[in-house]
Amino acid sequence: MIPPSAARAAEHAALSAAVTAVAEDIAALLRSCGDTSVPIPGAEWTVGEAAAHLALANELMADLAAGRERAYGDGTPQSLAAANAESLTAFPERGGAVLAEEITRHAEAFNAAFARRSPADPVVTPLGPMDLATLASYLITHMLGHGYDIAVALRRPHMIDRQRVELCLPFLMTAMPRVVDDRSAAGHTARYDLRIGRGPRIAVTFTDGAAEVAAGPATRPDCTIRTSPDAFLLLALGRYTPTAALARGKVLAWGRRPWLAPRFPLLFSAP
Repeated sequence: MIPPSAARAAEHAALSAAVTAVAEDIAALLRSCGDTSVPIPGAEWTVGEAAAHLALANELMADLAAGRERAYGDGTPQSLAAANAESLTAFPERGGAVLAEEITRHAEAFNAAFARRSPADPVVTPLGPMDLATLASYLITHMLGHGYDIAVALRRPHMIDRQRVELCLPFLMTAMPRVVDDRSAAGHTARYDLRIGRGPRIAVTFTDGAAEVAAGPATRPDCTIRTSPDAFLLLALGRYTPTAALARGKVLAWGRRPWLAPRFPLLFSAP
């Protein structure tokens, strides 16, 4: 058996390495991009605006990791969108090379702060309180989502893989109950067993519209949903619709109520 301290050290190292690697992957895309005014399909932002947002968000995360308090919306999608728009107006830089350096510089500042503190230290984030290790997971998740957008816009391969998705799970499990769409989930009661590829499983239980999330298989699930790792993350971040994921063959569902599967992602509002 691996001692708990060794497991925590391994998790810390994996999170730090992923923060650096994902930031570098995004920076490489930006350095090779001659025109950051390219629009992102299905979004209001251009590549330059998405990159500027990443630079600002990485700086915010680094400040939070260092113990500095930063206000940024109130956790609702509407307030976060307003905060994003305000910050982009105040930060007009859209040059790919400059933004690449900002993204990686703030990622390393995050890692420096992360190394000085315990992963269990509490922090307050735009999506509520969590520990520092979960904040690192949040940072990776956030970079992968916008990095995917930039890669799609530039017609380049994205940087999402199984290992990185698994590092996103602590944040996603923490965030899911906080981003339930009250209107879509009103009165909903069901148990879901989420299977990410052939790896981790997550139990999500809705009781009259409120969600509880736990690691491991669900007890007597109404609906079992298996997704590829990339589809799981992209559905969680609102980059895939259930119909698109099903059409790509990236989602399978079975159980007593398999028809619940297409509805499941709609029970949440991606921030």
